[in-house]
Amino acid sequence: MRLHHIGLEVTNLEESINFYTDLLGLELESRLSFLGEKIAFLASRHFRLELVCHPHSTNSVHICFEVPDLQQVIKTLESNQIAEGPYKLDNGWETVFFEGPNHEMIEFLQVSPPRKACTSF
Repeated sequence: MRLHHIGLEVTNLEESINFYTDLLGLELESRLSFLGEKIAFLASRHFRLELVCHPHSTNSVHICFEVPDLQQVIKTLESNQIAEGPYKLDNGWETVFFEGPNHEMIEFLQVSPPRKACTSF
């Protein structure tokens, strides 16, 4: 497991993209739409920032961990309530959100299919 991104809700996506790219030097990596929200990923060499445009933003933040097998994470955390998902995104990524013990949102993301063990050569 490794940190994939930190997500930030914003009310104006273009203004936020301009702020983080022009003033902080992040680069626009990709854009997508998901469940009616517009999303932009900005990146530096060291981290990725996800801007989620939500018209009624509560300025919430979430942390996302990239995992090799999302189904294993779901099984491991099955005693916790899934807050949202699992979802399959248009780019093939799969994601699920859990609520932490203090109501914080924790996302787990699988960016590629899990590897299957080789049983014969």
